[in-house]
Amino acid sequence: MSDDLSLNTSESDGSEVLPQTKQNLLVLLGPTAVGKTALSIELAQALDAEIISGDSMLIYRGFDIGAAKPTMEERKGVPHHLIDVHEPFERYSVQDFQQEAAACIADIASRGKLPFLVGGTGLYVQALVEGYAFNETSGNAAYRAKLQQLAETQGAGALFTMLETVDPKAAQTVDAKNTRRIIRALEVAHGGKESISRAKADEPPYRAFVVGLTRPRAELYERINQRVLLMIEQGLVREVQGLLARGVSRDAQPMQGIGYKETAAYLAGEYSLEEAVDTIQKATRHFAKRQLTWYRRMPYIHWYDATLPQERILSKILNDVRGFFASR
Repeated sequence: MSDDLSLNTSESDGSEVLPQTKQNLLVLLGPTAVGKTALSIELAQALDAEIISGDSMLIYRGFDIGAAKPTMEERKGVPHHLIDVHEPFERYSVQDFQQEAAACIADIASRGKLPFLVGGTGLYVQALVEGYAFNETSGNAAYRAKLQQLAETQGAGALFTMLETVDPKAAQTVDAKNTRRIIRALEVAHGGKESISRAKADEPPYRAFVVGLTRPRAELYERINQRVLLMIEQGLVREVQGLLARGVSRDAQPMQGIGYKETAAYLAGEYSLEEAVDTIQKATRHFAKRQLTWYRRMPYIHWYDATLPQERILSKILNDVRGFFASR
């Protein structure tokens, strides 16, 4: 497989340079708590792959329990990239992710390994796989990326509330459920310019096989509820206390993540612990629903039932992945 994974050019007669071969890229996505981590390790071991995190929270140092960051033990020696690479006070956008992930892919492929993107941040994955180009100024692009991420984590309602505050007249003319129109209106209010052009590349930048994991809604929600309880048992409150003690502001980008903002509110006396847990569970369930909605925009995803025995899922995916790369 290593020959397929490298990005090479060759010359037929000393003058004609053949087109570059696209790099292979395996992608695993799915809603939070669906079971990506354990499966990703088995796939990586079987395919001689290195994992690139596609999760917008895992990049931050110190955000471990609430972000469900895989421990070193869980990683089982499989190299992971884009985890613990930024401080909590740093701003991070989808463009930053595109650049850093592309560099990781090139590096991994150059060493004959398979780049393997694993994550649940739909905007990040889609922007990388489809080669999105953000053509406005960096400031506006960063603002749009922030709005996109807010839409994914908190829904259109949060954006619409922002619009009602900054431009009540515009809010009266926009459908409260139309995320795209709300974002455009917020961009205009923010900078007085046209909305950012977010265009797909003419050709996808990678030869990507995208695996999606799914579970029945009721089972997924129960797994989410249990995961939140486990996070509390593992010390989420202590983790947030430590972050605040280090000077991480409640307004910092990663502190707006689900689990962190509610726990910070509990520590500030705004919630009881029971209320915080319930709010985290509810917000995470809503987030999973929005993730699935986002993934419906990606018709190239190959879906697999995560309720099947792990050995069966692994065997089927491995067969499909190997067949896909061998045929191209």
